[in-house]
Amino acid sequence: MTQHVAAIGAGAFGTALALVAHKAGCTVTLWGQNEEKIDAIRAQGENAPHLRGVDIPAAITLTSDLSACRGADIFLFAVPAQATRAVAIMLAADGPPAGAIVACAKGIEQETGRRQSEIIAEILPNASAAALSGPGFAEEIAREHPTAVTIAATDLDLAHKLCATLAGETFRPYASDDLIGVELGGAVKNVLAIAAGAVVGRGLGEGARAALVARGLAEMTRLGRALGARAETFMGLSGLGDLVLTSTSRRSRNLAFGMALGEGRPADNLLAPGMPLVEGAHTAGITAALADKHDVEAPIVSAVAAIIDGSLTIESAIENLVSRPLKAENA
Repeated sequence: MTQHVAAIGAGAFGTALALVAHKAGCTVTLWGQNEEKIDAIRAQGENAPHLRGVDIPAAITLTSDLSACRGADIFLFAVPAQATRAVAIMLAADGPPAGAIVACAKGIEQETGRRQSEIIAEILPNASAAALSGPGFAEEIAREHPTAVTIAATDLDLAHKLCATLAGETFRPYASDDLIGVELGGAVKNVLAIAAGAVVGRGLGEGARAALVARGLAEMTRLGRALGARAETFMGLSGLGDLVLTSTSRRSRNLAFGMALGEGRPADNLLAPGMPLVEGAHTAGITAALADKHDVEAPIVSAVAAIIDGSLTIESAIENLVSRPLKAENA
């Protein structure tokens, strides 16, 4: 039976995932909250602000009416991480859906410390929560460049079914039942990519960036284990794979944000209304708080959070990190 997939969020990633689902043979609805934006996409046949030159097939239903998505079998939640709760509440307004809801945003809720799937499970308890994460940029996915991601659910059978539904010639999802690890990998790597960008922006060299990525991966793994994830998950696509991509590619918003910080631009200016969304900047503080709560050593994450909130300068952060006590690498 053909699956009905609703892509929730008409930004670059939601649009790319709608195209993935269409190419996989699904019936697809793409929802965006801004009616004018949806009308423009429909009229132009492309999502010009985000994916210029990528055709959107007429078979994909475009709507700003969330009720049009309510009967979907699979929901791909691709709104910004801090907006997931509000959109989930909107979706629940006329009765919560019972399909699978896949969290595709990579972030932790600032006010609660909840992962995306936890928010979904709280607001939409009749649905089966899952998450999609891994090294993939929306434009590359939409243009059918080879991409591998992880789809995780506590029910491994569900994860496999979701993978089978969305898989295509150039989009390869791998299943996991480590939902905590997959979501944390996607969220924390954004914070670490900001740190990597600061290293680049400060002109500290590629060796310093490589060292930061490696030590950042250790922090990510320590925090994940403390929260119930498996260490090996962070060596996979949603951990190491995504961290390497986001910390090295000039397409990465988090890297670019960190570079600007390293060059001396204030965080407040970079986060002003109208500036590009930087998920890691909104996740840094709560990630540092979670590490502190669980007594996890996470100096890089903590430094990024302090730089963003203005309590630490780049110079002091570097001095603090390079003056830390020597110890065994895996201690």
